[in-house]
Amino acid sequence: MRKLLFILVIGLLVGFTACQEGKVSKKNIQLDSLTEDTIEDNDSTLYGFCGEGTSMNSLELISDEGDTLQLSLADDTIPNVKGGLQVGDRMAVLVRDLDVKNKYGSASLVINLTTLLGKWSALDKSFELQEGGVVVSNVTEPRPLVEWKILNGQLLLSSDTFDIFELGADSLYLENKTGIFAYKRVK
Repeated sequence: MRKLLFILVIGLLVGFTACQEGKVSKKNIQLDSLTEDTIEDNDSTLYGFCGEGTSMNSLELISDEGDTLQLSLADDTIPNVKGGLQVGDRMAVLVRDLDVKNKYGSASLVINLTTLLGKWSALDKSFELQEGGVVVSNVTEPRPLVEWKILNGQLLLSSDTFDIFELGADSLYLENKTGIFAYKRVK
């Protein structure tokens, strides 16, 4: 009887641990998300890290799934590299013509998420983009920013959607139907 009870307790502990591990891995996948509905958003963006095989015309993306992809940066794509290519930086990439078998494709948009993170300021607004989709901003604003994510190559800041017009080490230009908004990095 004691052996049966011991086996039952061990089985419950193993099952509980497996459930907890599943929850942790799901959160790890959603580093750049607003909510837990990322999979249902049909996000076509690939996420990963810039690999050592990256050059001026090629991005080696080590995806979150563990695949190493070689993505060409054609002449028409180079202006669509937002934030630069730095080995080890976290990237969000839109890919066209992906050959899954050979792990090769062409990047149409590259956003350096590591460069995007940080404190940004304009005359009328300031905010900080943090890992995990968190935005710290002035809560006295009429519509304070509280969350962010990349979805299909666009930046979602709370309920607003922007194209990243330009991203540099010390400047960020966001564009939507209203216009272009310029921010400088705050150190």
